Amino acid sequence: MTPGKAGIMATPRRRGVFLPAGPALNERPSSSVVRPSGCPGLLRVVQALDGGICRIKLDGGSILADQADAVATVAERFADGVIEATNRANLQIRGIGPQQDALIAPLLAAGLGPRNPAGDDVRNLMLSPSAGIDRQMLFDTRPLAEQILVTLQTHERFHELSAKFAVQLDGGEALAMLEHHHDLWLSALAGDGKPWLAFGLAGVPLDKPAGRVPLAQGHALVVAVLELFLDLARPDQNRMRHLLADIPADELLARLARRVPLQPCPDWQRGASIDGLHIGVHPQYDDRVYVGAVAPLGRLDAAMLRGVAQLAREKGDGSLRFTPWQSLLLPNVRREYADEVLARLEQLGFLASSDQPLAQLIACTGSSGCAKALADTKADARRLAERLQGRGQALEFHLSGCPRSCAAAHIAPATLLAVAPGRYDLYFRDATLPGFGALQAHNLTIEALDHWLDAHPRSPLDA
Repeated sequence: MTPGKAGIMATPRRRGVFLPAGPALNERPSSSVVRPSGCPGLLRVVQALDGGICRIKLDGGSILADQADAVATVAERFADGVIEATNRANLQIRGIGPQQDALIAPLLAAGLGPRNPAGDDVRNLMLSPSAGIDRQMLFDTRPLAEQILVTLQTHERFHELSAKFAVQLDGGEALAMLEHHHDLWLSALAGDGKPWLAFGLAGVPLDKPAGRVPLAQGHALVVAVLELFLDLARPDQNRMRHLLADIPADELLARLARRVPLQPCPDWQRGASIDGLHIGVHPQYDDRVYVGAVAPLGRLDAAMLRGVAQLAREKGDGSLRFTPWQSLLLPNVRREYADEVLARLEQLGFLASSDQPLAQLIACTGSSGCAKALADTKADARRLAERLQGRGQALEFHLSGCPRSCAAAHIAPATLLAVAPGRYDLYFRDATLPGFGALQAHNLTIEALDHWLDAHPRSPLDA
């Protein structure tokens, strides 16, 4: 599917139809060099201050109870027991000692590895946590997701993609993370009596789409986009946004239309997701419910994971789903068990209500585990939660130990950026400004932030 040397130029569209293009710029040669990555994977343990990190990529965020038990066991035996739920619905184990191979082998035996060892890095397909069970979904995205994941791992050329290159597949669910930027996003669309996929490059499903294809062409579209990216991107261009900085979007889409027939997508508006559906009890499309709870600051220990796995066997379907909100869902629970499941999750140490301040906070690893962090963000977040609890408020704050913002893949309503141990700059999200948004205050302690909130009762956080 690699084009010849004669490329095509950007071509205008009339009445929303993609027109044939004439000759123009030459295609740039594809690089056969695998893009390096410092990101942890299942087969690549990366060192941090608190030991090694192993990241386990979960298909659609899902994991079976027996697989969760395997994660809990190796975290206890070969690490310090800390397990993290990531903001892309994966799991990672921290504090790994020298027996890395001994930790990895049971995870592979449990079926948590890639189909091809070289395909581990590229298993970056994010679904809604409620895919297939959401009452608002237009269709079940899981069959297409499985097809895409197999291709990502077995198509040798895709192993050249960066470990950060990511795809989102959205079925129109009410529970969906629509703020994380992806290199390619696909979102369910109903029209002309059949299912479609709107799609966009380097953005989110809330953006204006680049076009649409029938659902049956979704897999072909993903393959074409990824191959086109590899044809055109230099080795130092890891993400779609880097390529779009060099090649105008219209030109890229014209090239793409040579590989997959595209149609325009006028009047697009992705239905809004509903806040809070990742926590608590919520009805599915059938007569059952799913139950969600948050791992405090994204962390759980082996006992918590083992306990929730047993709960999934007893009251659910024997599976768990992790979410981009660093929470988990137990799907397919009978309604009469819902209250019991929620209570048992709380007993295990999960947060089961959005009214709990700690459930609204995001914090990176912090200086206890990361050499780049300037503050102990986890400890400071707990202090902040205690103060917010005393105020009777549950406000959305993101605490970041450095500007890299590892814990949040989108800009939070309010960010505390560490500038020194225990001290932070406060930012409020502003769509007109880059980075974390508008600077509100400098060099605040957690106690000083409490006073700042008293002095600014009409801040956007209270809106």
